[in-house]
This record gives sequence, C-alpha cells and structure tokens, in this order.
Amino acid sequence: MSLFTGAVIILSVAPIPDNAPMEDVPLIDKWVHFVMYAGLVFAGWFDRMHNKSALNIWLFAVALCLFASLLGGLLELVQGCTSFRSCELLDFYADTIGAVLATVIAVLVHHLLLGVVRRPS
Repeated sequence: MSLFTGAVIILSVAPIPDNAPMEDVPLIDKWVHFVMYAGLVFAGWFDRMHNKSALNIWLFAVALCLFASLLGGLLELVQGCTSFRSCELLDFYADTIGAVLATVIAVLVHHLLLGVVRRPS
C-alpha cells in the first residue's frame, strides 16, 4: 500500500502536461481522482488480506476510508500552493467518493468470501 500511496502523492503534485491524453473527455480529471483513491483503498484491503491485520474489520474499513479521504483533501491543499495545479473541491469529492465506494465494495466482498469459506460442505 505504501507504494500505491507514494504513487498517488507523486501523481497529485506532478505538473500536468499541456497535451494530456483524453483531455476532451468530460470530467476526466474527476474520474482519475475517483480511480486513484478507489485503487488506494483496494491496495489497503489487499495488504490486509495478506498481512492478516488484527484490527477489527469495521475499524479497519473506517480508518482506511478516512486515511484515503484525508490524504485527498491534504493533497488538494498542497496543489493549491503550486503554480501548476489548482485546489478543487470537486476533486476532493471525487477522491472521497472513490474511497467510500471502494470501501463498501471491499467490505461486501470480504463478507461474501467469509460466508463462502465458513459454509459447511
């Protein structure tokens, strides 16, 4: 997850090239934010599955979702301090929606998998 977090941070503060691909797609920057923060949450869940974290599943879900959302907000503020990026509230909303939706999906999949594993043969 730290690698993914580092990638999100770098991508969030790097300058955007003038001829960015797909810039004519409506709201593409919001979709990119959504996917990056959903991916960050999924990376966290992947780590949890492999490391068998002792944290309660609900506590972990809330902590991970809050971490991703707060990171998104902090990086938006950092972007506002640069001359080549801007701080946008809609980007923060896209970050948060991506994190929340990924958390809901991960919790549902986790419980579905637990039900399959615990079901007697």
